[in-house]
Amino acid sequence: MPEWITPRQFHEAEGSEDWQILGSGVSAYFRTGSFAAGVQLVSAIGEAAEAANRQPDVDLRPTGVTVRLMADDTNGLCRDDLELARAISAAARAVGAPADPTAVQEVQVTVDALARSPARAFWRAVLGYREKGEEDLLDPHTRGPAFWFQEMDSPRSGRNRVHVDVWVPHDQAEARVAAALAAGGRLVTDRYAPAWWVLADAEGNEVCVATWRGRD
Repeated sequence: MPEWITPRQFHEAEGSEDWQILGSGVSAYFRTGSFAAGVQLVSAIGEAAEAANRQPDVDLRPTGVTVRLMADDTNGLCRDDLELARAISAAARAVGAPADPTAVQEVQVTVDALARSPARAFWRAVLGYREKGEEDLLDPHTRGPAFWFQEMDSPRSGRNRVHVDVWVPHDQAEARVAAALAAGGRLVTDRYAPAWWVLADAEGNEVCVATWRGRD
């Protein structure tokens, strides 16, 4: 049986320094400097993943590689995720690809709905996404943001029935909020910080800046 661990236990574990906890799991970005070096790193990640019997989400770009280890829907992260993260970090060091923990984030679109199922069915059809559980839609090719359907108890009038959630590393959240406010935004509420801050642009369109803090 897997040994489940909390986000805090993952964050505080030795060897997890390259990784950041986001909404759907943990993520790391390794700067390779070239496509060829990235291919070499992806090959090493594949060997580590096969040995661990895990399937990470790997995104290869000309100057770097992003890796995501997805949390279990029910239990979250497990000790095997931590061990694979350590193995991937070791593989990156071996090929000279330094980690940049500031270069990861996760974007999610949240749809408020009185009736979640009909709304989700529409968005599933128009996006060509796949269902995950009873609340989420995911891009089957992992190219676009996830959609989460938040069921409301009563109608919400006016705007902002759809908003964006931006998951960022916990130690970058306050700087991200400050930058948004300096760019003309306003703070709607920080009541839930550091789990999330609600901001709005000059037109009233809302966004949540979210971290794992305050959730464990």
